[in-house]
Amino acid sequence: MNNYLAAFSATLLISTTPTAFAASAVDLTVKGTLTPLACTPMLSNNGLVDYGKISRQDLSVDKRTRLRDQTLDLTIQCNAPARFALLMRDNRDGSAIVNSEIYYGLNHDHSHNKIGLYSLNFDPASTVVDDLTQVYRTDSTTGGKAWSSSNSQAIPIGARSYLGFTDIAGSSAGPIAIRTLTSRVTVETVIAPTSELDLSAEVLLDGSATLDVVYL
Repeated sequence: MNNYLAAFSATLLISTTPTAFAASAVDLTVKGTLTPLACTPMLSNNGLVDYGKISRQDLSVDKRTRLRDQTLDLTIQCNAPARFALLMRDNRDGSAIVNSEIYYGLNHDHSHNKIGLYSLNFDPASTVVDDLTQVYRTDSTTGGKAWSSSNSQAIPIGARSYLGFTDIAGSSAGPIAIRTLTSRVTVETVIAPTSELDLSAEVLLDGSATLDVVYL
């Protein structure tokens, strides 16, 4: 019995020896590029979309109600031609009535019910880039590592997908360098059924999002 235990102990020692010599440290690498490029985005009306007061009689009891579309003018001015993409962050994250990266929340009512959602839609036909005659949009779901084939279809901007612009149809090379971009963007807003809301008092639509310029 003692010989068996001795052999078993030796086996354990041999099998665990490699982990005893494993490294006790790991390297951290921090990378990045400081660029002299600077692009400034601006929205008309200070980015405010105000629907005013909406009567509950104008809202559906059991269905979602889409409000009238609103438009804003977007201008992005760069100090030199720059390759960039657009991304939007929801400052009311988790309050949209549909869980999707293209929908943004309108916050909650007094009983913490989700009020609705909205999206911000870009149309290449309403977008002007420098002196180009036509603009196409291209998208990346991989943080700019790969890009979709560019096309002229309108698209809502996402919270996790890059949106860029190019002058070549069917290109997957990504966005071109741009100095000035102007676009008329459309805000589409939907309100939850009133049966799902607490309308015992006024409910404020409180959507807030940040449009980011991502340098490539």
